[in-house]
Amino acid sequence: MKKIPDKDILIFKSCLISGEYPGVESSTKYLFDKLGVEYVVEDRQSCCTGLGYYYDLFDQYSTTALAARNFAIAREIGHKNIATMCSTCYAILKKSCNILNENDKVRNKINQIFKDSKLDNLIYSPGDMDSEGNIFHVAEVLWSKKAEIKDLPMIDLSELKIATHHACHYFKVHYKEDSIGNKRNPLLLDDLANACGTETIGWYDHKKTTCGAGFRQRYANLDLSLSVTADKLMSLKENDVDTLLHMCPNCQMQFDRYQPVIEKNLNTKFNLAHLNIAQFLALAMGADPYKVVGIQTHTVSPDKVLEKIKQASPVAV
Repeated sequence: MKKIPDKDILIFKSCLISGEYPGVESSTKYLFDKLGVEYVVEDRQSCCTGLGYYYDLFDQYSTTALAARNFAIAREIGHKNIATMCSTCYAILKKSCNILNENDKVRNKINQIFKDSKLDNLIYSPGDMDSEGNIFHVAEVLWSKKAEIKDLPMIDLSELKIATHHACHYFKVHYKEDSIGNKRNPLLLDDLANACGTETIGWYDHKKTTCGAGFRQRYANLDLSLSVTADKLMSLKENDVDTLLHMCPNCQMQFDRYQPVIEKNLNTKFNLAHLNIAQFLALAMGADPYKVVGIQTHTVSPDKVLEKIKQASPVAV
């Protein structure tokens, strides 16, 4: 089992989280503070380029060079354990790290660019970062704290019907098979929900199906994109699910923003709310739904979760 740190962590900011669901970042900080995870957020950190990379707007050289810069900043501030809130950031950084460690030609070309630009502080040497030992998803850090989570006061959300959606760029992009759990039936998010006293439905038809966004597909082939999303939503509806937990803002955006569109197209109602796993855990621990979790930024309000919170006895915040 991989060793997951709880200190010297750089929370890697996400463009989609900052722009669409900022409550994911504030929920992550809230949880790390509760669980004693030592972390920083660094203003100099740049985007991973994931959206541009998967739209074919950024080439691999540019993406890897930016990763090298971000790695240098993490090392400089003494927080080289990078925890991403976005699964695309996770996949991009791991791939770039492996390229920098293993591909002399690419690494030398990038280092020469840094030298020519008088940015010698950014020069990358093999082994400066380890894709397995220094790059993690926030959900992994939380997973490593399951025992501590179980000991904290919780709001009882056990009556909710919860399912999980595990992101492609965590479970389907395997560089050295170091993701947590069974990639054929991923349970990382299920384990975290269970840690705060709520059961999930576990396996369901379409559990492994992608969200349908496919980055450019959402725009280039919208009908196809939404048909994949609709298939998964229908599977969840058949299981009477009212809350779907996510670990990637792109997935969350695909379901949350387009669910009303699909409801109109299919003339049906899903009554399904979408929460990042950090948002769900923060709510269960008593975080303010608006000031911390940021549910006002959601298209579909998690009404059933909020109702349970209103009915519950106060917990330590």
